[in-house]
Amino acid sequence: MADLSQFDPNSPGLLSNNIFGLPFSEEDARLVLLPVPWEVTVSYNNGTARGPEQIFKASLQVDIYDADVQDGWKQGFFMRESNRQLLLKSDYLRKEAELYLKFLSEGGDISENEFLRRSVEDVNRGSEKMNEWVYAQTKELLQKGKLVGLVGGDHSTPLGYFRSIGEHKGDYGILQIDAHADLRNSYEGFKYSHASIMYNALAEVPQIKKLVQVGVRDYCDEEVNYIRNSEGRVVTFFDQEIKERQYEGEAWKSICDSVIDHLPHQVYISFDIDGLDPKLCPHTGTPVAGGLEGPQVFYLFKRLLESGRRLIGFDLNEVSAGHDEWDANVGARMLFKLCNLMVK
Repeated sequence: MADLSQFDPNSPGLLSNNIFGLPFSEEDARLVLLPVPWEVTVSYNNGTARGPEQIFKASLQVDIYDADVQDGWKQGFFMRESNRQLLLKSDYLRKEAELYLKFLSEGGDISENEFLRRSVEDVNRGSEKMNEWVYAQTKELLQKGKLVGLVGGDHSTPLGYFRSIGEHKGDYGILQIDAHADLRNSYEGFKYSHASIMYNALAEVPQIKKLVQVGVRDYCDEEVNYIRNSEGRVVTFFDQEIKERQYEGEAWKSICDSVIDHLPHQVYISFDIDGLDPKLCPHTGTPVAGGLEGPQVFYLFKRLLESGRRLIGFDLNEVSAGHDEWDANVGARMLFKLCNLMVK
């Protein structure tokens, strides 16, 4: 265990320490955060591949007292360094993807362009390799008895973790905070697109018995049909419906409880930062007007644990490096709450 006798939780975060300025090594920490610097298939703004690094820097400004989980940090949080090879691969494939997406937006026919056909194949192979890497890394940590949180990157990044935690923990449900349903099949020709993460998860991870989505407000006919035909495996609380229920007098507590009622005992939280109001994450990949406030999400998570359900893992994605530190600042505070909930 780490020696905390010389650590002052009231002092400024030290650069020489790890995430949130905490003095833990990976060996000492109960919870290990895996950064995945990947954003190859983003379809609008970029910058999320460097989100983990920016969150780490911003985390040093987070005070480590949490009224809901007092002294949770003493169990140890540690974030690994971003894998530089994965980041460089993301940067390279992103350039290929951008050429292809520009071609599509101009009405191009991919069947007539051999170079761009190969680019799509390169992106899909690269995404498969990323998924395999995440699977191997998270499997190793789980086998060591660590709790694991994943920090993206775009929302395509946690598929490998979905697989490994299903093998390790058995059946579970996903609570997804997101502006998007992410249920598209091979969006824009990319099989493992950020817009397809939940489609792929439900198709490839049999241990996922339920997907409950909260805050969704940007979606297509294909996704609505998927939800309607899922026979209850997918339950979506659309942002407009949530707000209308509140406008008509229903308490947020009641809505949270109806969300939680659909979830099984073991729950994984998949948190796309664009589920929040975009004033909190203006530089995220695909911001959408509307959304949730931070305290609303924290209350939902608190009610989840009070219900007796068990949080087995989480990811936080789509936090962009942006043009200032605001997105990372908000992301770091969302991450600190998730870390505390994991060790509660």
